[in-house]
Amino acid sequence: MIDGLPLIDVHLHPARMASLKPAWTVWAQGFGNRDAMARVYDGDGTIVPAAFDAYLAAEGVDVALLLAEYSPKVTGMQVIEDMLPIAAANPDRIKVIANVNPHVHYPVADELRRQLDLGAIALKIHPVHAGFAANDPVMYPAYEVCQAAGIPLVVHCGTSVFPGSSNKFADPVLLDDVLRDFRQLNVVLAHGGRGWWYDTAAFLALSSERVWIELSGLPPSRLREYYARHNWARLTRRMIFATDWPGVPGIAVNARAVAAQCPDEATAALVLAGNACRVYNLKVGL
Repeated sequence: MIDGLPLIDVHLHPARMASLKPAWTVWAQGFGNRDAMARVYDGDGTIVPAAFDAYLAAEGVDVALLLAEYSPKVTGMQVIEDMLPIAAANPDRIKVIANVNPHVHYPVADELRRQLDLGAIALKIHPVHAGFAANDPVMYPAYEVCQAAGIPLVVHCGTSVFPGSSNKFADPVLLDDVLRDFRQLNVVLAHGGRGWWYDTAAFLALSSERVWIELSGLPPSRLREYYARHNWARLTRRMIFATDWPGVPGIAVNARAVAAQCPDEATAALVLAGNACRVYNLKVGL
């Protein structure tokens, strides 16, 4: 908990350094908390599970969701098997999110089921790094698995500076087809339309009870500027706290800054944990 409120961070990348391309390491060192990384990584660039759990506890995090990512051409491979020992350190606090890439996995539904069997609680897709559109029919079997299992689809909706990225695939409007075709599917817009799609992301979230804005990678002090064209009180109730760790100064610092932007404590409680509990089927103690 932080300042009396439960805290869930739904977007962390505690990757094994040796599996990633140099651009990822440069990003982490340039934008991240080097002191925190030094505390949780060993000399070989691998997360020490107990140290990572202790770090999360010190930051007030009740639940942290770790993201796998299979993007060999852009960032490298954050395979789900590397996340499992970290989650095993404290399964109540640390959980994993699956990732599938149609250029790596076939059939995508079979790979998603495999990762769900390993303990994943949601599916993240990264069209910008993997090079496909979110509404490509090749992905529909995976979305069917999500809908049947009652788990959310998390979609990277924001620009990326990594070499090889295809930012045209970050447009949230591509999800209009998915929302139409999967009527019970919750869709989380990771990075909230970062770049030039803030209005599109906000419109989708305000017009559908199944669309959520996830705040990873967005400076809290600029949130009201990014979404200035929309009703702030309504929109904040559609937001989910996330950091994009390690690319953040600190989880607790960001959480307090986000809470300060909320119109009231009830909304802050939704943003910091309540909405994540609803969407990701989580429970935290009050």
